[in-house]
Amino acid sequence: MADSNDRTQAGVRADLKELIALRAQARRLDLAPRGRVLATRSGGHLSRFRGRGMEFDESRVYLPGDDPRNMDWRVTARAGTPHVKLFREERERPVWLLVDQGPSMRFGTRVAFKSVVAARAAALLGWAAVDRGDRVGGLVFDEARHLERRPAARGAGLLSLLERLAAPVEPAMGEGGWSSLAAAASHLAALVRPGSLIALVSDFADLDEPGGAWIARLAASSELLLVLVHDPIEASAPPAGRYPVLMGGRRGILDLTGAGSQTRYQAAFEKRLALLERLARLHGAHWLRLSAVDPVGPALALALGARRVLPTARRVS
Repeated sequence: MADSNDRTQAGVRADLKELIALRAQARRLDLAPRGRVLATRSGGHLSRFRGRGMEFDESRVYLPGDDPRNMDWRVTARAGTPHVKLFREERERPVWLLVDQGPSMRFGTRVAFKSVVAARAAALLGWAAVDRGDRVGGLVFDEARHLERRPAARGAGLLSLLERLAAPVEPAMGEGGWSSLAAAASHLAALVRPGSLIALVSDFADLDEPGGAWIARLAASSELLLVLVHDPIEASAPPAGRYPVLMGGRRGILDLTGAGSQTRYQAAFEKRLALLERLARLHGAHWLRLSAVDPVGPALALALGARRVLPTARRVS
């Protein structure tokens, strides 16, 4: 990171005025459903955008052929006969932003912390959803605290999240936050209604195969967008040496002088990337990656705009 105090502060902590001003750039982002799509920002994934959300309307007696996943167990227990929930389409799609601001996100070698890039990406996605008429809410968390806002119209829910993203990191107090992405995502899964769009912005530092079950839960009935934020040194290890870095708000040294240390360091990122892609494909999620050195607005516009309708595969007889 640069030695200049102004530059360091700009790269270490998001600025609320900047996050609000990103609304102008957000108009270039395309969040419209387009059926099966492909994003191509250093890798992409096929997914089916489900469009607007569904809101509970009423319950009625179960009929043969009804989806058992829509069983209304409370009414069933009260009435003594099976009932199912009926839903109606919402005019405003609920959009949830899950933004990781944990210790591994407060890391940077050039330009900005990953946490700052995540804040900018979340602001852009949130403003794009607001301009589409969707309701935006979400969950911002670190190891000490979290802020949760239900989706609200006209940017009311988004502004609270942006204020939290621009707030200074408080000392860990041992409660109120989550130490893992899996814990925060599992909490969110209990809040999201079917038909929502969920944008999860993180470096996925603690992602592992067994812990990836939350991806299946979030993607089961909603559209899931996974945004991987990384520092350039993670994707391409520099020559052997000792490098000054900022992590968790403190200066430190990244030691890549040991035998094979560069290979192991880069392999760890490639393994994480491959796992994220595999889990996204398995559960029908859409994913993309952002480098901390790239301007976030153009990078997101490229990733979300480079989508095309795919031809239907032919059956071989």
